[in-house]
Amino acid sequence: MQYDLVDEKPCAEAVLATMVARRSIRGYLDQPVPLEVVERLLAAASHAPSGNNTQPWRVHVVTGTAKCKLTEAVMAERTEGAIEPSPSYRYSPERWPEPYLSRRRAVGWELYGRLGIARGDHAAASAWHDRNFDFFNAPVGMILTVDRRLGLGAMIDVGMVAQNFMLGAAAAGLATCPQAAWASYHEMLTRVLGLKADEVVLFGIALGFEDPSAVQNQLHTSRVPIADFTTFHS
Repeated sequence: MQYDLVDEKPCAEAVLATMVARRSIRGYLDQPVPLEVVERLLAAASHAPSGNNTQPWRVHVVTGTAKCKLTEAVMAERTEGAIEPSPSYRYSPERWPEPYLSRRRAVGWELYGRLGIARGDHAAASAWHDRNFDFFNAPVGMILTVDRRLGLGAMIDVGMVAQNFMLGAAAAGLATCPQAAWASYHEMLTRVLGLKADEVVLFGIALGFEDPSAVQNQLHTSRVPIADFTTFHS
């Protein structure tokens, strides 16, 4: 018997297509996103699974003046020669093993190539990194946190609600970019946003309308075939 489940379900085809189409966008139009749209996307995203339905995610949405103040606060700390603070949790290993090292290098150099940043041009690379902190000019910025008293499982749960949100945004014609760079400024974010003592900054998300003329948005990352990461046990 043949099972063409996806072909029989038009909505499933649309969901799968959205998964494939979603990309991290780093250039946005100066076009506002209505807050009611953000609220609807968050409400839908909150149906993500979580351990025992604990729903540990916390989301801080910044727009307008609040977003500008946040950017100004970070950039005041990112003075020339300043050492970037360490995140409140370990996002990356001390040394990247293969094949992960080669993958991250490949996408990094491809992006820098499109931006005209030469290898060894640390000033240009740093200036590009600074763009994280205005959310790549997106009109909406989001900071996702989790209760520090919880375990690694809660961080996984936050990742699932974030993916739900980004897929919903893509389906609505919006673009997003998850940003680990914000985790380094946990203390500053705590002051500016008034985070609770038990909150740990995990990452940010930029949200807005893609600028199709931005060269950085021409980046399309590749994916390895499923045979490289899947083992079927029958």
